[in-house]
Amino acid sequence: MLIDAIILACGLAAAGLLLWPRLAGARLWRATVTPLASIIGSGFLVLGPVLEHSYGLYAPLVMALLCLAAYAFGDSIRFNITRRMDGAGQRSPAEDRLETLASWSLAFAYVISVAYYLNLFGAFAVNLTPYAGDFAGRVVTTAVFGVILATGWTKGFHALERMEQVSVGIKLAIIAAMLAGLAFYFAQKLGDGGLVIDPPTLTGWPAVQLAFGLIVTVQGFETARYLGAEYDAPTRRAAMRIAQLLSTAIYLVYIGLIAYLFAPGEAQLSETAIIDMMRIVAPVLPGLLVAAALAAQFSAAVADTGGAGGLITELTRGRIPIRSAYAVLVGAGVALTWASDIFSIIAYASRAFALYYAVQAAIAVFGAQAQRSRARAAAYAGLAVLGLVMAIFGTPAE
Repeated sequence: MLIDAIILACGLAAAGLLLWPRLAGARLWRATVTPLASIIGSGFLVLGPVLEHSYGLYAPLVMALLCLAAYAFGDSIRFNITRRMDGAGQRSPAEDRLETLASWSLAFAYVISVAYYLNLFGAFAVNLTPYAGDFAGRVVTTAVFGVILATGWTKGFHALERMEQVSVGIKLAIIAAMLAGLAFYFAQKLGDGGLVIDPPTLTGWPAVQLAFGLIVTVQGFETARYLGAEYDAPTRRAAMRIAQLLSTAIYLVYIGLIAYLFAPGEAQLSETAIIDMMRIVAPVLPGLLVAAALAAQFSAAVADTGGAGGLITELTRGRIPIRSAYAVLVGAGVALTWASDIFSIIAYASRAFALYYAVQAAIAVFGAQAQRSRARAAAYAGLAVLGLVMAIFGTPAE
């Protein structure tokens, strides 16, 4: 079919561009890839169906607001990167204490996000098999948790780091292919007068609460904050900004296309609903999406497991060894897997990251006050309050 050929050609072209030595070897691009891959990783798989199902024709507006909130939180983190670059002597004791609190909240967020990634891994792993279902997905998820614990306990994660780098390219190329397929299908629907204008199924305060519970789907930009060993502060700030702008453009195109293509009931809302939707668009897309999901979720889980273990060991000054930290993380993840559904885990992760962003915004308030910038301090204070409200009131999709 023509659409399959277009999808594969666009995917290969995107892969070729990502492998182009002048781009792949550029220092700023290498710094950008980490936050970019985190932002449009797991969220990309679940966000489209949730927004389309819950907000209908207003889905692109909600997507834009989520990206705007993420960019504002990113601005506070970029401000804090600058403050740290200026030297420890420039920061107040309150900022340093809040930085410790931020690290603890991030470690906690990582614990939940690993469960989020691997539950998606399990769901996508069994989706195209005869064993598709919640129980089989949870069994796969638990088994992968066991693999991660065994690897981290015995050898560390260095052997798996290359997979993370390769998965980034695979994921971005497949996303480019999917967008091409959606654009072609959208053009066909537009020409036939077949675009669908759905009313929202969720309005008022519940709609706002759901949006709060989706902040994790645009999370990931903060990873640039922790690349200090490899990149200087100006590079990290620029990388975070570029990653957020690129991901915003990708998300807005994605949601702008998907929001008007599917009639209510055409695909049941689930963690793998995107596969059913893409099966309608083109036969080649479901297999590509499963490949992207498996590569992306496993590598993201490895990265966050390593990050969480390292943070916990550092924050406890070695009292909790890193292998013990891995065991605690895996135990919590397995408990979440069997006690909650994926949408509840997404909401928990959103709350945890919202708390982290609130603390980062609070740090920025003190920094702005030290610079006698009242307007900036007031803006960051508003962001800190928004983060707390998200952490308290975010709810899962149903």
